[in-house]
Amino acid sequence: MSVRRTTLNHSRSLKQKPLVIYTPENRLRRPIALLQQMWRDLLASRELAWQLMRRDIKAQYRQSFLGIAWAFLPPIALAVGFTLAGEANVFNVGKTDIPYTAYVMFSTSLWQTFVEALNGPVQAVTVAKPMLTRVNFPREAIVLSKLGEVFFNFAIKLILIVALFLWFQVPVGWTVLLAPVALVHLILLGTLFGILLAPLGALYQDVSKGLTMVTSLWLFLTPVVYPVPSEGTFGMLVKFNPVTPLLVTTRELATTGVLSEVTGFWIASVFTLLGLLLTWISFRLAMPFVIERISS
Repeated sequence: MSVRRTTLNHSRSLKQKPLVIYTPENRLRRPIALLQQMWRDLLASRELAWQLMRRDIKAQYRQSFLGIAWAFLPPIALAVGFTLAGEANVFNVGKTDIPYTAYVMFSTSLWQTFVEALNGPVQAVTVAKPMLTRVNFPREAIVLSKLGEVFFNFAIKLILIVALFLWFQVPVGWTVLLAPVALVHLILLGTLFGILLAPLGALYQDVSKGLTMVTSLWLFLTPVVYPVPSEGTFGMLVKFNPVTPLLVTTRELATTGVLSEVTGFWIASVFTLLGLLLTWISFRLAMPFVIERISS
């Protein structure tokens, strides 16, 4: 009787968990099954992602002398530098809707969050290479852990932003309640590019080094320290920058409530959501080959 009960219990446990069979068949030929498996792996990766996120956050602040202060220092340093340069008439940024120092600090916090979302998947896959070659687990867990870390870091930056708004008496309307929606789209756009580059980042260190150079140039093509230009070739480059409408809309929702990039925001949002799905699929298809390459 005990053997029979054990067999029945084992059968019931098998029925509760979906059976995954790996075959050489191209998974793109069965897109519905692929999407279902992706969704199951995403749900299954939540607990591991939570543990990885807690470990990384503790390590990040435990091994740093200044700790949480690093979330505040870059926006403050950039704002002080550009404010002093503006007062010395080194350049003329034009009129901003809120005091310029607050404008730069808030915009820099948003830009820094986008860059963290961009670098996160690349760093996660690079650091997790030993684990990827030895343990079979949903790869989405390492991406989700970095995504959670981005939101945690922004929550810390939010302390600076609130203090900034109070100090400079920045008017805030009801549209501030919608600002997190635009912020999430901005973070997802960074995650999109990060997931796209993550497989290459695991194979070549040039990707991480190149990202530093690219984001430095990208910063000056994004209206972080200046209002959106409306004329010239530079204005066109800024306008077609996908980060521009998402960052500007987040900033405007949190401050004036008057939106200037509504069409661009929706175009960038649709691009982000569709692109994120496609890059997620490409990530899943590419990672087995990447793991095989780094294992050999």
